[in-house]
Formats: sequence, structure tokens, C-alpha cells
Amino acid sequence: MKPGFTPVTIIALTLGFAFLYLPILLLVVFSFNESRLVTVWGGFSLKWYGELLSNRQLLDAAWVTLRIAFVSATLSLLIGTLAGVSLARFTRFRGRTPFAAMIYAPLVMPEVITGLSLLLLFVTIDLNRGFWTVTLAHATFAAAYVAVVVQSRLLTFDAVLEEAAMDLGAPPAKTFFVITLPVIAPALVSGWLLAFTLSLDDLVVASFTTGPGATTLPMRIYSQVRMGVTPEINAISTVLIAIVATGVIVASLIQKRQLARARAGGAGAGA
Repeated sequence: MKPGFTPVTIIALTLGFAFLYLPILLLVVFSFNESRLVTVWGGFSLKWYGELLSNRQLLDAAWVTLRIAFVSATLSLLIGTLAGVSLARFTRFRGRTPFAAMIYAPLVMPEVITGLSLLLLFVTIDLNRGFWTVTLAHATFAAAYVAVVVQSRLLTFDAVLEEAAMDLGAPPAKTFFVITLPVIAPALVSGWLLAFTLSLDDLVVASFTTGPGATTLPMRIYSQVRMGVTPEINAISTVLIAIVATGVIVASLIQKRQLARARAGGAGAGA
């Protein structure tokens, strides 16, 4: 047994992971269930995935959700990166404390308050609720998470690299895009994936800011679950799990490849 691992810690970790992932595993397993009863196993079958392809309501909601998640995650990445750079690099400027408080507020603000405040904003400016209001709402709170990730990475960034580039004649803008951004790229990818996942998962904020033609998948699933869970819901949930898991695996492989290249470059420079 490795040092630090005792039977108590192993049992605690096992129970913790089982509590987190066993329900997801059961959902995936029962998406291949032959029976319409989601709690009774009737044999292996793929028919519910075929039924899913003919369920226009769920497919339309899934397509809307993916579009909103992609656009809002991209907006969150742009806004959050600028905010993270400002907090990490400009440590002293007038209004920094209120600015930091506004960045961190969505992290602890109840989603009901966020959704209601955004609804009042959209009503006040007479903006028709729909795809773009949900997208802007998701980008608003997800940008805070991106900013925290980027700021944390920049706090451990070796500023000597930027100083060396500027000593060689590179202007600050070119230094940022050529030196800083490639180094913090894993943090940017992580922030984008986090924002994308938060948008996929959101129900409360979207319920306040949605409109005709912008029903997201969590809203559709919630409305159907109140009348009972159907196998099609298990199937579409499994598809989303596969999409998110694939994205996480691809991001991890990219980060490992970049880390290996960085280590190889460092070893070559040292030689």
C-alpha cells in the first residue's frame, strides 16, 4: 500500500466516486435498455437511439443548446481573458477592487438572482428574449470562471519570457500574442471547456432569459421529467456525456503534447 493511503481513505474515495459517477453510469446503461420502463432492465437494445432521431423536440433543443454553448463559451473566453489579464498584470489601478468584486460576484451569486436581474435588464432595454439573450446571459456568468482560470495561470507565468521578447525588439502587443498566449493556451482551453459545460448544464438562468424558439435541452428535459423519465432522455443524456467526455479527453491530450514539447525544448536549450 502506498504511503498516505489507508483503508479509511480508500473507502472514502471509493464511496465518493461512487456517489458522483454511479448515477451517470446507470443512466448510460439504461439508455441501452429494451424496456420502456427505465428502472426495469429488459435486455440490450439500441432502439431508443433510433427513437431519439425521430424526436424533433429533443433534437431541436439539443441543437439550440450546442449553439448557445459554443457562442457563449467563445464570448466568455474573450471577455474572461481580458479580465484575467487585467487582474493579473495591472495590480494597481483606480477601481481595481470594485472591478475584481464584479468579476468574482457571479461565482457566488445564486443563479435565481442572476437570472432575474438579467431578465429585468432585457425587459428594461426592450430586447426580445430568445437565442441571443440566453447566449449573453450564459456569457455573463461564465466569463467570471474563465477570468479566474486565466488569472491563476498568469500569476505563475514566468515574466522573463516576455521581458526577453521585448528586449529583442518585440512590441507589447506582439509579445502578448506570440509569447504569452501560446504559453497560457492550456488555461484558455480549460476556461473555454468550463464555460461550454456550464452553458450546457444551465437551467435556471436560461429559464429566465429564454423566449420563443430558444428552448434549451435542460429546459426540455426538465419539462418532460415532471411527467416521467423516458428512455429517449437517457439516450440524449448519454450522447451529451459522450460529447463532453470527448472534449475533455482531446483537451487533455493537447495539453500533454504541449507540455511534452515544452520539456523537449527546455532540454534542447539546456544541452
